[in-house]
Amino acid sequence: MTTSRAQARGSSSVPRRWSGVVATIAVAGAMLTGCAPNAGAPPVVAVASTAASSPSLSTTPSPTPSPTPSPTPSGPALATPMPASAPVRLVVPAIGVDSELMALGLEADGTMQVPPGAVPAGWYTGAPTPGERGPAVIAGHVSWAGKRGVFHDLAAMVVGDTITVVRADGSVATFSVVDVREYPKSEFPTDAVYGDTAGPELRLITCGGDFNRAIGHYVDNIVVYAVLEPAALRY
Repeated sequence: MTTSRAQARGSSSVPRRWSGVVATIAVAGAMLTGCAPNAGAPPVVAVASTAASSPSLSTTPSPTPSPTPSPTPSGPALATPMPASAPVRLVVPAIGVDSELMALGLEADGTMQVPPGAVPAGWYTGAPTPGERGPAVIAGHVSWAGKRGVFHDLAAMVVGDTITVVRADGSVATFSVVDVREYPKSEFPTDAVYGDTAGPELRLITCGGDFNRAIGHYVDNIVVYAVLEPAALRY
């Protein structure tokens, strides 16, 4: 069952190179699970823990794509895409996050890499950069080796919260949260999280729900959906 922390909004999608990447990773079974954060990239990312006291990241097969639509707005509300530029810092005032960003690629088996510790958060380099059209993906741990992860309080975010991404070219991409959802890892909505979007969007992913000590993982994933604000509203 999917738990929605905010009312979902419909969205339209447009074919683009990213669609092919998503399909490729989905076929390869690229879904990340680990200590506490849920990761989002062409593969599905989730962070769970590998030990009762020291959660860590591991990989699991990507679930069957879900028909759940991406909860984002469409039409005139869409912001003009920004040029590509690597993100270097993430700021989320609502949950006290101010983190540098590391690059995350793919492992040899096709799964997405995850941050090696509680901090920092990481951005998936195979997806659009934050501000470009499409779903940019940033993943982080909810906890790691007994420490609070950078996304420890991600599930507490609500619609309207802002997310700021400072980019390498000196520009700033400011996003507004449109939905926060919790999914059982076995029902992760690959299409909704990684599928193509009509405008610039962002996904923040981590783990959530109960921690299953028998398997050493959190049972759910938390996904924050956000859309780029129009230029006039950015700062």
